[in-house]
Amino acid sequence: MTKSELISVVAEKNECSKKNAEAAVNAVISTITEALASGEKVSIVGFGTFEVRDRKEKKVINPQTKKMMIAPASKAPAFKAGQALKNAVNK
Repeated sequence: MTKSELISVVAEKNECSKKNAEAAVNAVISTITEALASGEKVSIVGFGTFEVRDRKEKKVINPQTKKMMIAPASKAPAFKAGQALKNAVNK
């Protein structure tokens, strides 16, 4: 499902315009993004948890030069599905 398809489904289920549904979807996405950027955890009961995880630096091989190099430490967004979501998917 693409973002535009999601907006269409939200508009249909809530009986509102696509413009209002797009604003709602964009607001949710930007709120989650801002929270993760500031280091917060976002938990949606029954759906799951968004969080930022730290990645350690590691040795990697540069595919162009075949030389060993060190990838720097970084942060990565992560999602852990909640039990209700897991159950819905496994039905």
